[in-house]
Amino acid sequence: MLIGVIGKPNTGKSTFFRAATLADAEIANYPFVTIKPNQGIGYVRVKCVDSEFSVQCNPREGYCIKGERFVPVRMIDVAGLVPGAHEGKGMGNQFLDDLRQADVLIHVIDCSGSTNEKGEPVSAGSYDPANDIRFLENELDLWYLGIFRKVWDKFARQVKQEHQEVGRAIAKQFSGLKVTEKLVDSLIKSLGLAELGITEWSDEQLKALVRELRMATKPIIIAANKVDIDGAADKCRRLQEEFKDYIIVGCSAESELALKEAAKHKLISYLPGDSKIDIIDAEKINDRQKKGLEFISQLLARQGSTGVQQVLDDAVFKLLGYIAIFPGGVGKLQDADGNYLPDCFLMPPGTTALDFAYRIHSDFGDNFIKAIDVRKRIPVGKDHMLKHRDIIEICSRK
Repeated sequence: MLIGVIGKPNTGKSTFFRAATLADAEIANYPFVTIKPNQGIGYVRVKCVDSEFSVQCNPREGYCIKGERFVPVRMIDVAGLVPGAHEGKGMGNQFLDDLRQADVLIHVIDCSGSTNEKGEPVSAGSYDPANDIRFLENELDLWYLGIFRKVWDKFARQVKQEHQEVGRAIAKQFSGLKVTEKLVDSLIKSLGLAELGITEWSDEQLKALVRELRMATKPIIIAANKVDIDGAADKCRRLQEEFKDYIIVGCSAESELALKEAAKHKLISYLPGDSKIDIIDAEKINDRQKKGLEFISQLLARQGSTGVQQVLDDAVFKLLGYIAIFPGGVGKLQDADGNYLPDCFLMPPGTTALDFAYRIHSDFGDNFIKAIDVRKRIPVGKDHMLKHRDIIEICSRK
């Protein structure tokens, strides 16, 4: 899975990325500080199943603290986008192309209204962040449309002349955008294009198809950053009311980064997504740091968290609908090295027992006999739909 982090310059986008990954992303108060995309590993938080069996898990990837499993996801942070990015403004085409393989996008906006449409700092509250949500939608739609239009006329004629199946042909041509045949067929039907020949589609009909494809293949969650600034929380609530089709989470990337750095240096105890922090060694914390931690503690009390972890979790589990599945055995939860529940896989919605078998290893899928729900100790068939936090044993032919 790949999560893309996007937004205008100076919204705190790279701070958000660094707070999520602790990668060394450069942070500065001027446009295009991020030229080449930063890449790192973030983590989604899942309630671990180990306590149900009175064992301590040993994750092969990620980590587990106090019964909370943190499962790794890949993240990419591209340079700030400005209006006209699809035309190449601000090197926009290059940055948009970096997002081709992303499964979901986190759009970081400055909900305090202190960054204008060009990504320049302005006085807090003087800019309407709702404009940024609309701007990015438009840029992404025009980017997709540009990719289609480059080849469309020749492509459409070829599909017609060779009597190709339209859905399959479009999915193959634009597979780099994660377009699938099933998705295209569904949209062609819902948009009333199935009765028309592909060369008869109007420009408006093509635009409608492309927009739906973009929304399906690049879903967006809004990280309403800088919520710690006076008045920003109210602006965030207004955005949530205005854009009801979006998941909008108020967050403070700067606060999250400060907490993770403090925890890294063992000054505090903090679990990403928690609503409180515990001081480990007050003597090592100077007055400036104490004041900062007090400010962040007040934010946590108001907001429930810094919001950064919630954005990641909501992107994967709410927006994409993924589920976390633990491989295990009814009689044995350990691997060959004695590690308990070493793996936790993120799987797309609609995952069956057979899909999961193939995810573990192709041999398990090819030789599938049955799966076992470890909690219930009952066998399930290959078409059994799995649920979030299921523990599944795969039985296959030797």
